[in-house]
Amino acid sequence: MSRFRAVAGALRGGRFWLRGQAGVGGRCSLPSRGCSSRAVEPTLAACSSSYVEEMYYAWLEDHNNVHESWDVYFRNAQPSASSGEAEERRTSTLLQGRAMSQTPSMAQKVVEDHLAVHTLIRAYQVRGHHSAQLDPLGILEADLDSFVPSDLISTIDNLGIYGLEESDLDKTFQLPSTTFIGGNETTLPLHEIIRRLETAYCGHIGVEFMFINNVEQCQWIRQRFETPGVMQFTNAEKRTLLARLVRSTRFEDFLARKWSSEKRFGLEGCEVLIPALKMIIDKSSEAGIATIIMGMPHRGRLNVLANVVRKDLDQIFCQFDPKLEAADEGSGDVKYHLGMYHERINRETDKDITLSLMANPSHLEAVDPVVQGKTKAEQFYCGDTEGKKVMSILMHGDAAFAGQGVVYETFHLSELPSYTTHGTIHVVVNNQIGFTTDPRMARSSPYPTDVARVVNAPIFHVNADDPEAVMYVCRVAAEWRNTFNKDVVIDLVCYRRFGHNEMDEPMFTQPLMYKQIRRQEHVLKKYSDKLISEGVVTLQEYEEEVAKYDKICEEAYTSSKDEKIMHIRHWLDSPWPDFFTAEGEPRSMSCLPTGLEEADLQHIGQIASSVPLKDFSIHSGVSRILRGRADMVKKRQVDWALGEYMAFGSLLKDGTHVRLSGQDVERGTFSHRHHVLHDQEVDKRICVPMNHLWQNQASYTVCNSSLSEYGVLGFELGFAMARPNALVCWEAQFGDFHNTAQCIIDQFISSGQAKWVRQNGIVLLLPHGMEGMGPEHSSARPERFLQMSKDDPDRYPEISGEFDVQQLYDCNWIVVNCSTPANYFHVLRRQILLPFRKPLIIFTPKSLLRHPDARSSFDDMASGTKFQRIIPDSGPASQNPEKVKRVIFCTGKVYYELAKERKQHSLEGQVAIIRLEQISPFPFDLIKAEVEKYGDAELIWCQEEHKNMGYYDYIRPRFLTGLANKKPIWYVGRDPAAAPATGNKFTHLAELKRFMDTAFNLQAFEGRSF
Repeated sequence: MSRFRAVAGALRGGRFWLRGQAGVGGRCSLPSRGCSSRAVEPTLAACSSSYVEEMYYAWLEDHNNVHESWDVYFRNAQPSASSGEAEERRTSTLLQGRAMSQTPSMAQKVVEDHLAVHTLIRAYQVRGHHSAQLDPLGILEADLDSFVPSDLISTIDNLGIYGLEESDLDKTFQLPSTTFIGGNETTLPLHEIIRRLETAYCGHIGVEFMFINNVEQCQWIRQRFETPGVMQFTNAEKRTLLARLVRSTRFEDFLARKWSSEKRFGLEGCEVLIPALKMIIDKSSEAGIATIIMGMPHRGRLNVLANVVRKDLDQIFCQFDPKLEAADEGSGDVKYHLGMYHERINRETDKDITLSLMANPSHLEAVDPVVQGKTKAEQFYCGDTEGKKVMSILMHGDAAFAGQGVVYETFHLSELPSYTTHGTIHVVVNNQIGFTTDPRMARSSPYPTDVARVVNAPIFHVNADDPEAVMYVCRVAAEWRNTFNKDVVIDLVCYRRFGHNEMDEPMFTQPLMYKQIRRQEHVLKKYSDKLISEGVVTLQEYEEEVAKYDKICEEAYTSSKDEKIMHIRHWLDSPWPDFFTAEGEPRSMSCLPTGLEEADLQHIGQIASSVPLKDFSIHSGVSRILRGRADMVKKRQVDWALGEYMAFGSLLKDGTHVRLSGQDVERGTFSHRHHVLHDQEVDKRICVPMNHLWQNQASYTVCNSSLSEYGVLGFELGFAMARPNALVCWEAQFGDFHNTAQCIIDQFISSGQAKWVRQNGIVLLLPHGMEGMGPEHSSARPERFLQMSKDDPDRYPEISGEFDVQQLYDCNWIVVNCSTPANYFHVLRRQILLPFRKPLIIFTPKSLLRHPDARSSFDDMASGTKFQRIIPDSGPASQNPEKVKRVIFCTGKVYYELAKERKQHSLEGQVAIIRLEQISPFPFDLIKAEVEKYGDAELIWCQEEHKNMGYYDYIRPRFLTGLANKKPIWYVGRDPAAAPATGNKFTHLAELKRFMDTAFNLQAFEGRSF
C-alpha cells in the first residue's frame, strides 16, 4: 500500500501539467470512503492520485472491476509481489487470452491515458456550457466570449492537450464514478465518450454547476444531464407542449391584431416561457406544492396572467379600453403592472393549486424581495418549515438580473434562517438586449446569471427555440428545488422580436440582429412542423388547436365590450376575504380601545425583567438592565423599551403574530431592547422571553437581518402583505439609512394601495434626532414622508363622530413622532386594532431611550386610555390660558429640551408647549381647539431639524388652513442647510442654543408682518 501511495503521489508532479487547464485548482476530497455528503466536489487538478486510489479500492474488491490495464498496473505495484511473481501472473494472463503483456512503462502510459480521459470528462462538465448552442439567432455568444475552451475537443488537434492522439479514439477507457455518460456501461471508446459529452453539455442546454461545493448535488445534476436518452418525452407530453405553445403565441398575435398601437410589452421571441412556467408548476404540484407566489417584470405579464394564472381574458381585454372608468379609488396602474390571485385545479396533477402573481412597478427587480417575503409568510402561517407546500418563482430580464443590486441582496437572504423560502426557481428571459443596450455594454460578467453563483445555485442555460430542451430544464429545475430546497436559475436564451415596446424601432441601434430576427421562423412553426413530421400530430389537429384558441379569444373580446366599468380590485394579488366585507370595505369605522388591564401590564413586565429558562447564564450588563426593568415595574412605570415590550406582548396574547426585523434589532442598535438573551456559558444557546409570556400565545419572531435595507424592507413588506393579523416591523439601524430602500418606500409603501387596491400594515421604525452625531446618524428625513402624504393642506375636513379613524382610512400612510413610551405603546396596538391597514411610519428616539423624563406610568396605558394625536400642555399655562403669550407646537425629542429651557427661564405660565404626536394625517380638529383655547397667544412651530427639512413645510399650510389664514405661525429652528446635521459638536450645540433662545424670546417676532 505504501508503494502504491508513493506512485500515486508521483503522478501529482508528472505528466499532468495539463491539469491547470482542466479545472479550478485547490484542495479537494473524493466521494470515497469516509467522505461526507458535504464534501467538496473534486477537481482533477488536485486529485489525480485520488482517482488512482479510487480505482485501487475497486481493484482490491474484485480485479474485474477495473480495466485490464489497471489490473496489470496494480499487480506490479503490490509490494508483496516479486518481479518473478508479477511476470508469472502476466504470463498466466496472456495464456488466458487477455492482452496484458505491457511493460511497466506501457502500463504507466495506459494509466495516464485514463487519467487524461478523466480530465477530459471534467473539462466538459466544467466548461462545456461555453460551447453550447444557446442563441436561437445563431449570431451571438450567450457568455459574451467567442473563445472556445481549448480543453474541449472542438478539433482532433485538441486531443494533444491531453497527450492523446487520433489513434486513441477507438480505444476503450474505464469511466470514472463522476460521470453518467456510460449509462449501464462502465467502459466506452474515446470517440463515444466525446460524442456523449458533446450531446450532454454542448447542445441546446448549457449546464453550469461545477462551482457547487457539494458532491451529492453535483452527482445529481450529472445524472440528469449525462445519462443517455434521459431527455425523452412521450407523445402526450409533446402534444401538451404544443397546445401550450399555441396559446402563448396566438395570445400575442391576437393582441397585436386588435391593439397594434398599444403598449403591452409582448412575449414574442420567448413564447416558450408560458409552457416553461406551466411545466414548473406541474412538477411542483406533483411534489406537493399547493401555493406558488410569482414575481416578474412587464414583458410577457399579460400572457402569464392569461395562460398561467388564468385571468379571464375579457378582464384583460377590458384593460385596453380607454373609455372604461375605474370603479375603485386611487390612481390605478398600467395593465402590464397588475397582479392576480387565483385558486384552481391543476389539470396535470388533479390537485388544488393557488397562484399569486404580484403587482409591481416598472422599477425592475424591486418585486423580488417582496415575493420572497410573502412566500415566507405563507410558509409560516401554514407551518411549512421546509418549503414543501409553498414556493416562489421569480422571472427576470437579462439586463436587470445582472444590473440591479437588489437581485444580489435577495439572493443573500435565500439561506438565512429567518428569511429563507427554501428555494426559488428563477427564470431569466434572456433576450440578449436591454432596451437598446447590447449585453457587452450592460454587464462585466460572462453571463447575466453569474450573480446566482454566490449561493451555489445551479444555472441551466437553454436555447428557447428548442421547446423540449426548455421543458426538460424546467422539469429538472423543479425537481432540484423540491429535492434540495435551494435556488436554481434557468437562463432562457431567446430574442425580442420587436422593440422594447410595440412603438419602438430596434433597427436604430441593433440593425444586424433585427435583420436576422425578421428572417427568424417562429418557434411555434418550427415545433409544429417537427411534431407533424414525427407523426405526433397531424396538420389538421394542429390547425384545429389554433382555431380553438382563436375562437376563445374572439369570444372573450366580444364579452369585454359589455363591460361598463373597470374594477382594479379584481386584480388583487393578496386578498384578505375574512378581514373585509365582500365588497372589500372595512367592517366598521371605529377602533377598539388600546389600553390594557393592570394584571396584563404587571405580567408582561415581570417576564420582560426575568429569564424564563433555568440554568441560563446572562451577561452582567444584561442582568443590570433586567433589574432596572423590574424596578420600573414595581413603580408602575415603563421606559421606551418596556413600552414596546408591553405592546408586543399584549398583541401576542390576542393571537397576533409579531415580527421585528432589521439590522441588530435583537439587541437594539442602542442596546436598549435585548429581546434575545445569550447564554454566556453555552455557545449559541439563546432565550427569547417574549415567547414565554402566555400559554397558546402567538409566536414572536425577532431577527437580525443582513446588512441590507432595500432587500430586507421589501421582504418585510411582502411578509405583511400575506395576512392582516400580524404586526410586521422593520427597524432601520439609524433612520438615515432608510433611503437605500427608497424604491420600496416610494413605489410600494406610499402608493401601493392607490395603484393596486392593496392595503398593507407594515411598520417602519426609524431612529431620528439631532444629537451631534453627524449628517448620517441624525435624520430619518421626515420631510420626505410628509411630502408623499396625500392629505390636502388647503381643505379643512368635515369633522364627524369618528373623524380620527376616518382620517386614517383616507390617508396613504400614518406618520407619527411619539414623545412618550405610552403613546408608542398605543400606536403599535392601534395598528392592529384598526378595522383596516395602513403603513405606519414612526420616528423613534435615541437619547430618549434612557432619558429620565421619558417615562410613562401604567396609568397612561390602562384600560380606557388610547393614543393621543397631540399631547396638550398640562402645566400652569394650561390652567391659565388667558395669560399665555406664546404657544409652541413641536414634535418628538425637542419637547424635552424646550421644557427644560422654559423652566430655566421661569416661563411655565407664559409659554405653553404642545406636542404633535401624529403628524399625518394632520389633527385639524385638535390643533384648532388648542389654538382657540389660548386666544391671542403667539403661535410658534419649533423643530430641531433645518428649516428646509423636518416638518415645517408640511404643518405650516395646514395650520393656516385650520386658522382660516387669520393668524401666522412663526418658525423656530435651524437655518436651511444641504446636509441634515452638522458633524461638529460645537456647531451642534451653538445651533441648539440659538434656536432655544429664539423660542423663549417673547419679543423675537414683534413687528414682523404676516
